[in-house]
Amino acid sequence: MLERIQQKFDLTGKVAIVTGASKGIGESIARGLAQFGAKVVISSRNQEAVDQVANNLRSDGLEAKGIACHVGDVLHLHNLLEQTVETYGGVDILVNNAATNPYYGTLENMDQGLFDKIMHINLKAPFLLANLCYPLMKEKGGGSIINIASVEGMKPSAGLGLYSVSKAALIMLTKSQAVEWGKHGIRSNAICPGLIKTKFSAALWQNEKILDQITRHLPTGRMALPDELSGLACFLASDASSYCTGSVFTADGGHMVAGGLA
Repeated sequence: MLERIQQKFDLTGKVAIVTGASKGIGESIARGLAQFGAKVVISSRNQEAVDQVANNLRSDGLEAKGIACHVGDVLHLHNLLEQTVETYGGVDILVNNAATNPYYGTLENMDQGLFDKIMHINLKAPFLLANLCYPLMKEKGGGSIINIASVEGMKPSAGLGLYSVSKAALIMLTKSQAVEWGKHGIRSNAICPGLIKTKFSAALWQNEKILDQITRHLPTGRMALPDELSGLACFLASDASSYCTGSVFTADGGHMVAGGLA
């Protein structure tokens, strides 16, 4: 029985695309998927950066290829899929991890340009990329989409209002994908991280006052490291989660049950 359960986590022969994978959560998820046997496309804006991550994985005997892609450019998204298919023959797993938050402040002080940028990268790009992967997954008879949202999409904090809106919408996109595509064997789930020690969240954890406010309210009493997200992503990518779709999984040290910044 144990061997059978272990086999459910096996991703051998599967092809995964991970956006925003040159560092942080994306890099950690990509490494985890590769360690379970997947062929992983490392995607981010800078070709040198994705090549470095892919080279690091290959040096450990894992299968990976770096393909530069700015998810805000639809031509880049098409190229990402075309190169993935050309290299590996298809796609089974999509991890929409790339995101942006160029603004920390109140809603009334945000201009339209920032609104458009946040919604484009955090919502429209995952929508478009999943739609591009959809026919390939449908033809194969299934696939797994993992959208990296945020606890901010479930309970907003001051100063992160529009980021929260974009992540809340991504959660609903996840549920809509699950409803519409489940009949084709395509599952879609969302992961909502709390505070993770990455460059993306540096403005929070590098501020000792803010970090103290957050960690004092957490049952775990600390922020997480990126590799604490990879196991959950590997579960959702694999057959071990075959009955999970439209679900929202938090990895937040207890933020959603214990409160946090108001």
